Amino acid sequence: MNKNWIIVPIILLMTGCSSQAQFGKTKLGKILGQVQEQSGALSENEIANGLKEALKVGIGNGSAEASRTDGYLKNEYIKILFPPDAQKVENTLRQIGLGDEVDRFVLSLNRAAEDAAKKSKPIFIKAITSMTINDAVGILRGPDDAATNYLKRTTNEELYDTFFPVVDSTLNLNQATRYYADLVNTYNKIPFVQKVNPDLKQYATQKAMDGLYFLIAQEEKKIREDPAARVTDILKRVFARAGQ
Repeated sequence: MNKNWIIVPIILLMTGCSSQAQFGKTKLGKILGQVQEQSGALSENEIANGLKEALKVGIGNGSAEASRTDGYLKNEYIKILFPPDAQKVENTLRQIGLGDEVDRFVLSLNRAAEDAAKKSKPIFIKAITSMTINDAVGILRGPDDAATNYLKRTTNEELYDTFFPVVDSTLNLNQATRYYADLVNTYNKIPFVQKVNPDLKQYATQKAMDGLYFLIAQEEKKIREDPAARVTDILKRVFARAGQ
């Protein structure tokens, strides 16, 4: 595989452009000249290792953020709320004076997600270890969340299987399952309302995973765009090409 062909997409991505067409001819010619001058400076393995290192950094930061206390609850982008088909349950219960019970349930729901996130890192590391050179090239040529999408494809099933029992256990420990069942059953007793299914676990597990993937995508974007986020030598070597 030609090393120059691999290095070019790295430079293009790290300057914030999604395709070569976004560069003017002069700019592109300058970059190609720099690549020619520095051909062989990085091996294909170093390039792949740089991407893997970026993912490890992003995963470490994302999982740490998600698993800390209030990592979900205090983040408006990933906070887990009532299931969509139960939003009317929340509104109605608040109207009849059960707001504290609703808040207690939401707290327990997010605590379950935070507990589950603690189990995520080994699963992601396994996916990174299995990444091929072709995988790496595809990710480097892709959009800002290409690596995160790769992780979704390769970890989703195992992550769900790992998250579900943790969410289930924590929901039971925090009595969130009972809170939710009680709340929904109270709502279902209100005359003329459409009944809601009180089952919660699958929804909570998927939302916990969605929030974690969101945080990792944010970390990936940061590493691509912000030199200060490149905290290891290999990250600086691979992702600093555009500035040379």
